[in-house]
Amino acid sequence: MEEAKLIKMIKINPAVIRTINNPTDEMKLLAIKKDGLVLEYINSPTREMEELAIDNNTRAIKYINSPTEEMMIKAVNEGWSILQYIKNPTDKVMKCAINQAGWAIQYAANPSEELQLLAVRKNYDSLKYIKQPYESVQEEAVKINYNALRYIDSPNFNIELMAVKSNEAAIDFITNLDKNKMLAFLKVNILVIKYIAKEISKIELEEVLKEALSKEDVEEKYVRDFLNCSTIDRNSNTIPIDKIMFIDKYGSKKAKKIAVDEKLKMI
Repeated sequence: MEEAKLIKMIKINPAVIRTINNPTDEMKLLAIKKDGLVLEYINSPTREMEELAIDNNTRAIKYINSPTEEMMIKAVNEGWSILQYIKNPTDKVMKCAINQAGWAIQYAANPSEELQLLAVRKNYDSLKYIKQPYESVQEEAVKINYNALRYIDSPNFNIELMAVKSNEAAIDFITNLDKNKMLAFLKVNILVIKYIAKEISKIELEEVLKEALSKEDVEEKYVRDFLNCSTIDRNSNTIPIDKIMFIDKYGSKKAKKIAVDEKLKMI
């Protein structure tokens, strides 16, 4: 078949390039300009052909054996998920992708601490795609959202404490929850009692409260949470404590001041 007819066919349907034996460079370039994905059917494409293919369709990068960093960045800038077609993305390429979505970290074989931090800061739950997150990365993710704790296989106690202090519901993600942990969690977030009231005696709770509320630097939130916690109440069948009287007896000056302010709100 004469060349002019083949070129006309390519213009109509660039995929016909796959049926042409020994197509000319002109035919190849024409087909690629029409549809970058036909690069799949072209043997030993030139760098020019590869670049044209990506310009037309970034997914064409999956048919390029050794794309340049510039090619990878160009492709990733169109959408981070294109990483699934890139075998060995550089750190620069990964940063471009992670800046769009932290979940892009799943395509990094052995991400550095810098990349991991970048990922969780963008999307805290990208932690689930990191096999061995650095401790700093775990802390950063939990600091952003306590739910990140669910993606950590063996968090250390400090990370658990950080998560529970942020939100008492984090206790649901903690395994091996013993009495010592429960008491430690109560010292940083009294609202944890809602989840473990049946596991803690009144005497144990009072000891925790004495220690926490007697501190001059007790956090205002802790005091207010204690006063507003419905699980602890003087009329409670489970943990009967007169909270105002308790603070008056054991609380620091700061705790007492906050208690007075909270009581005035109720009037």
